[in-house]
Amino acid sequence: MGEFEAIRPYDDAEVPAILKRLCADEAFLDSLTRFRFPRLAGPLGWLLKPVIAHRLRRVCAGIRTVGQLQDKIEPYVDRTIEHATDGISYSGIDRLKSGRAYLFLANHRDIVMDPAFVNYALYHARLPTPRIAIGDNLLQKPFVSDLMRLNKSFIVHRSLSGRREKLAAFQTLSAYINHSIRQDGESIWIAQAEGRAKDGDDRTDSAILKMFHMSRKDEAFGEVIGELGLIPVAISYEYDPCDKAKARELQIRASTGSYSKAPGEDDASIALGITGYKGRVHIHFAEEIGSGFADAKLLAAEVDRRILGNYRLFPAHYLAYALWAERDASLGVPLAEELFPAAEVERARQELQKRLDACSAEQRPYLVLQYATPVRNQYRVKAGLPL
Repeated sequence: MGEFEAIRPYDDAEVPAILKRLCADEAFLDSLTRFRFPRLAGPLGWLLKPVIAHRLRRVCAGIRTVGQLQDKIEPYVDRTIEHATDGISYSGIDRLKSGRAYLFLANHRDIVMDPAFVNYALYHARLPTPRIAIGDNLLQKPFVSDLMRLNKSFIVHRSLSGRREKLAAFQTLSAYINHSIRQDGESIWIAQAEGRAKDGDDRTDSAILKMFHMSRKDEAFGEVIGELGLIPVAISYEYDPCDKAKARELQIRASTGSYSKAPGEDDASIALGITGYKGRVHIHFAEEIGSGFADAKLLAAEVDRRILGNYRLFPAHYLAYALWAERDASLGVPLAEELFPAAEVERARQELQKRLDACSAEQRPYLVLQYATPVRNQYRVKAGLPL
């Protein structure tokens, strides 16, 4: 796979050497020290870092394959999910067949946890976890790249500026995804659009779908898609830990026309997305899409219907919709009190109000927007209306 050398995940033979490199990486050890001992890392970092390095070497001892690494870190992932959620549920996973590779195309709300929750569902269903697409904008530090590529991630080059370079990168990405599924028998996870849907409006970018076909342009679009085992995945969070930050960005963008990220903002989003409270989380694996779509625009509309129609709406979504200035009375959306027990609705009302109170008055409508939009979208799907 020489042509994919710059983007592919690490293979089993590379695992011991990469783990050894990570155990000696000063930046990685600094990050672990700050994460594990946030108050002591500054004054006592010089003392704590060797201890953490020793502990890390012990944890990594004997790990020789990617599978063994995932088995080792799974308890940590489980604990993170238990601490930051009120439980994860999933549906549709029983339709997936062991021994088949799929192309999981998911909505995108959180940088790290979206694919992590899909991995969690598949791992606990005793199905192989997919290779994960991750943008190179998130891999500014070498140790982050090593960590992600160890965990079956492959790199999507988003920071290229030239049109020719972008086209070549898309061509390589297309070839890699097709090779992974058809030759390696390894599933792929990729977001339906570049960047998170900060306004809660999950829509498929048809350019992503065209990219799947780029490396096989001599074949019909529908036939290529049919061979990739395309599974739309709806990832639903009761609460978004980053909703306040997203509301701020949306408000600034709306008032000024642009938004520039501060240094370290992505890192802060990643940390908050992992550790912040999410309430309940639901993952729905929709039915596989076959070869019946002649072009990317029609396919994108169908993917949207399957993701938006299967998004799990919680009481907070209905409460936000009732507050939304742009709600559509013709959709007949019921009140939260008509669908959920009174105690559950009251808890959601208090949680939503706490989040609204944490925002400035100018930003509150954008927080409401994030929770209300999925309601509007789903009821438009139910009514057979265009999205």
